Amino acid sequence: QRLAMNIFRLAADMLHLVSFLVLMFRMRSQRSCRGVSLKTQILFLLVFCCRYLDLFFSFISVYNTLMKIFFISATATTVYWMLTRYKSSYDVENDKFHGDGSFFGMFAPHGVILFIVAPCFLLALIFNEGFTPFEVLWAFSIYLEAVAILPQLFMLQRTKEGEAFTLLYIFCVGSYRGLYIINWIYRYFTEPNYWQLLVWISGIVQTLLYADFFYYYVVALRDGSKFQLPG
Repeated sequence: QRLAMNIFRLAADMLHLVSFLVLMFRMRSQRSCRGVSLKTQILFLLVFCCRYLDLFFSFISVYNTLMKIFFISATATTVYWMLTRYKSSYDVENDKFHGDGSFFGMFAPHGVILFIVAPCFLLALIFNEGFTPFEVLWAFSIYLEAVAILPQLFMLQRTKEGEAFTLLYIFCVGSYRGLYIINWIYRYFTEPNYWQLLVWISGIVQTLLYADFFYYYVVALRDGSKFQLPG
């Protein structure tokens, strides 16, 4: 059931893929990672590594395998660039979550671990589709993806504005999950016995987290003005 394909899921996958290309192009062209949250990128890397463990023991299709490999490698490349090539441009002061410091800097990421990673793992231990290591890690990745964007949104809230390509990246990531909700609705009405409450709730929560950003981003595009958060 997780692997059923339709036009909505395909569009969502393509938009997700575009989000990686936008972010990587932005970093390469500007030779900077300023405005990008390292915490969010590491959380997404953790999401993909936990979710796609089945690469080692299950083959679905060439498309499925290539997309999984791309998501992992693209996110790992982004993290690597931020830790090495573009480290000097990393805005550590604004990439804080409830008072912690940089992810691999001199301060431990207490906020990310305490308020994001730990609760998601606890939820995965309680609510999963089978109490096996793979299913627990798969559920963990679902919960973690729903909130992995929070450090990036917190960073945006502190700076009140963002660079065009970074904003487009955030928009693509949020929109891809919105398209997945349409995909789930379509599958619910076209596939017998299709029911994934765990995934649905997490996806809805994830999309709602983008609501404030979507509003101000669309308003800025409509008015042809600079994106800026209030406050």
